[in-house]
Amino acid sequence: MAKSKFKMLDSLSLQDFDENSELIPLMTPEDEAEINNEVLPEALPILPLRNTVLFPGVVIPITAGRDTSIKLINDANKGSKVIGVVAQKDESVEDPTKKDIYKTGTVARILKVLKMPDGNTTVIIQGKKRFQIDEVIAEKPYLNATIKDVPEEKPAPDNEEFGAIIDSIKDMALQIITDSPNIPTEASFAIKNIESNSFLVNFVSSNMNLSVKDKQELLEVNDLKNRALKTLKYMNLELQKLELKNDIQSKVQSDLNQQQREYFLHQQMKQIQEELGGGVSSGEEIEDMRARAKDKQWDDKVAEHFNKELAKMQRMNPQVAEYSIQRNYLDLFLDLPWNEFSEDQFDLKRAKDILDRDHYGLDDVKRRIIEYLAVLKLRNDMKSPILCLYGPPGVGKTSLGKSIAEALGREYVRMSLGGLRDEAEIRGHRKTYIGAMPGRILQSLKKAGTSNPVFVLDEIDKLSNSHQGDPSSAMLEVLDPEQNSEFYDNFLEMGFDLSKVMFIATSNSLNTIQPALRDRMEIINVTGYTIEEKVEIAKRHLLPKQLSEHGLDEKALKIAKPQLERIVEGYTRESGVRGLEKQLAKMVRYAAKNIAMEEDYNVKVDNEDIIEVLGAPRLERDKYENNHVAGVVTGLAWTRVGGDILFIESILSKGKGNLTITGNLGKVMKESATIAMEYIKANADNFGIDAEVFEKYNVHIHVPEGATPKDGPSAGVTMLTSLVSLFTQRKVKKSLAMTGEITLRGKVLPVGGIKEKILAAKRAKIKEILLSKENKRDIDEIKPEYLTGLTFHYVSDMSEVLDIAITNQKVKNAKKL
Repeated sequence: MAKSKFKMLDSLSLQDFDENSELIPLMTPEDEAEINNEVLPEALPILPLRNTVLFPGVVIPITAGRDTSIKLINDANKGSKVIGVVAQKDESVEDPTKKDIYKTGTVARILKVLKMPDGNTTVIIQGKKRFQIDEVIAEKPYLNATIKDVPEEKPAPDNEEFGAIIDSIKDMALQIITDSPNIPTEASFAIKNIESNSFLVNFVSSNMNLSVKDKQELLEVNDLKNRALKTLKYMNLELQKLELKNDIQSKVQSDLNQQQREYFLHQQMKQIQEELGGGVSSGEEIEDMRARAKDKQWDDKVAEHFNKELAKMQRMNPQVAEYSIQRNYLDLFLDLPWNEFSEDQFDLKRAKDILDRDHYGLDDVKRRIIEYLAVLKLRNDMKSPILCLYGPPGVGKTSLGKSIAEALGREYVRMSLGGLRDEAEIRGHRKTYIGAMPGRILQSLKKAGTSNPVFVLDEIDKLSNSHQGDPSSAMLEVLDPEQNSEFYDNFLEMGFDLSKVMFIATSNSLNTIQPALRDRMEIINVTGYTIEEKVEIAKRHLLPKQLSEHGLDEKALKIAKPQLERIVEGYTRESGVRGLEKQLAKMVRYAAKNIAMEEDYNVKVDNEDIIEVLGAPRLERDKYENNHVAGVVTGLAWTRVGGDILFIESILSKGKGNLTITGNLGKVMKESATIAMEYIKANADNFGIDAEVFEKYNVHIHVPEGATPKDGPSAGVTMLTSLVSLFTQRKVKKSLAMTGEITLRGKVLPVGGIKEKILAAKRAKIKEILLSKENKRDIDEIKPEYLTGLTFHYVSDMSEVLDIAITNQKVKNAKKL
C-alpha cells in the first residue's frame, strides 16, 4: 500500500519523459488520443492508495512503506512499468483486501523510482486511463485483478455550454491560486498551458482540497461534462472558504494593528501628562488605593481579599476593559463604611421632644419607638430592631423615620421599594457583566458613610415579582437580624455587616407583604388622625410649611381653627393629612397671586373665601342621614385610606321571595346578606314577622357608591338590622352606626379597624356605636379624647343588636305586609 505526498506538481507527458530530465512537459491532446487508443492488459497488479485518488493524465509522487507495495513497484519497474492504482475506502486498514478498495481506479505508468534514506521507496506515477476491477485473481504477494476499460463520454467539440464550463474552471482555478498563500504562483502557468479539456478537469480535481470519497465520486463520473460541472461546484465552495478565511485574517490583523496603535498612543499620552504634571498613571492610582486601604477599619479577611484584588489589578493592562471594572470594584471597597459607626445619642428626653416636635398625635407609636431606643441604650450592643410602620397614606410614616434618625444622631437614608421588580436592585449584579453595579442597599450605605444609619424602606408592600426575580425574597436576608451580619452582595462578592443598621419599613397594607418577610418585622400600627388632630397639625406644621415654600411670611395668610375644621370636613376624606396639605396649598397660592398682582384679599380667611378658592364642599355625603325610611342603616367600614361610613339600603317588591344584592360587593359581603336573611326566616316568630311575607315579596339590598368595590364580613349586623327594619317597617335608632360579623347561630363576632371606624363615625356626627363585646378591648386602647361624645353598645347576640337598633315606632307611610 502506498501513501501520496502530492503538492501541486506539473503534469508529465508519456512520450517526452526522460529519467534524466528535470522538466516534465504537460500532456497534449495528442498524448491523450494515444492513451485512449491503447489497449488495456487483461490483468494488472493493484496498488491501493491510502489518502488520494489518481486521475488520468495527472502525475503524483507516492511513498511506499509496506513490503507488499515495495515488491509490487520493483517488479513492475523491471517489467512493463504499468500498474493499476485504486483508492482505499478506510485509510486505517493496514492490509487491504478486495472489500477494502474501490472498484474504479486508474491505470498508471511508473515514471521514476527513488530509494529514500529512511528505507522507504518513493515512486512517481502518471495516470493513463480509467478501469474497473472485474475479479481479484490473487492477493499474494500483492493484489492482482482482471480489469475492463471504462470509456469516457465527451461532448461535441462545438458544445458552447461545455466550452463555457471549461473557461469558468480555468478562471476560478487562477483565482484560487492568486488568493491561496500555500499554492505557488508558478501553478498558474500550468493552468494556462493545458490544452486538453479532459486533462484540465482531471488536473483540477486531483489538486482540490477534497476528501477521498468526493474525489472518487468525480473519478467515477463517465460523462465529462457532468464531471466538469461537479468540479466547478467544488471549486466554487473552495473559493468561498478561501475568501472567508482571508477576510477573517484581514479583520484580525486590522484589529490587532488598531489595538497596538491605541496602546502606543495611550502610552505617549501618559508620558505627556506626566511631563506636564497632570493625570495619574496606573501605578500612582494603585499606590493611592493602597494608602487609602491603610486607614480602613476592616478585619483581616477583608484586607486579604482587597490586597488580592489590588494585586490582580496591578497585573492588568490599563487599556483593557476589565481594568476599569476592577478599578470600580476596588473603589467600592474603599468607599464602603467598613466598621465605621456614628455614636448614638441616647438622650431619650431629647428624642421624645424631637418626635413631639415633628409629629402631633401618634402617642402610641412614639411611645413604642422610645421603648426601642431605651432597650438599645441599656444593652448598647443589641442588634437593631426591624420596625414596620403600618397605616394609611399621609399619616407621617416616612417622616417618622427621619425624626428617629435625628433623635439617635444617626445618618438617614431612604430607599423607595414601590414597583421594584428586579432582584439585582437589592443584591447587585455580578461584576463580570457589562455595566455591573452593587445593589441599592450597599449604594445607600456608601452614601451614608456609616454602617449604622437609620434606613427607611418605603412602601415595602408594593414590591413586585417578575422574570428578573423576586425582590421580596431577596429582602429576607436584609431584614433578618440573625442573617444580615453577613449580607452577600453579588457585586461585592463577600459579606457585609448590616446588623447595626436600624431598618424601618413603611407599608399601607400587610396583606401584600410576603408572610416570611412580615414575620421578620415588628409591626407598629400608625392609625389615622381625628378632626381635632388634623386641625392642630395644619396649624402647627402644614400651613407654615406651605407659606415658606411659596415665599410668604406667616403674616400673609391666617386661617383660624373653625375654618381649618371646615376645610378638613368639607374637602378631605382621609386618615392622613396629605390631601389637607394640598387644599392648604391652594389657599396659599390664592394669597400669593393676590400679593404678586397687588390686589386686595382677606388675610384672615373666612368661610366665603374657602368656597371661593376651593369651591363648594364635596364631601357632605358622608354625614349621617335620617332614619325616616325603613331598611336604611348606617354601617362602619375600613378602607386603605382610613375609616368610612357605609349605608345599607333594602327594599321590598312583590314577587316570589328572591334575594338580589347590588353595589359592587365581594363574595364575603354577599354571604353576610344571605346569612342575615336566613337567620330572619328561621326566627321570624321572634321578630313578629309573618312567614308568608318571605314568599310574597322579593328583597333587594343595595350599598351605595356602586363604583367602589366593597368586601368583608363587618357589615353583617348592619344587613341584619336593615332587613328586620324592612320586614317590620319600624325605624332604626337615630344617630346609630354599627359594625360586626354575624353567624347562623346568632352570634356577633369581632372585626378589625376599630379606631379608623370610630374616627369615621365622629366625622359623620354619629352619637352611638354598636360593636361586638370582644371589640371592647380595642376601644380600651384608644385615647379617651377620641371617644368624647360617643356611646358604645357591646353585644354578643343578634337579638341584642335588634333590641338596641330597632325602635317600636313605625316609619312614615309604612307598608302593610
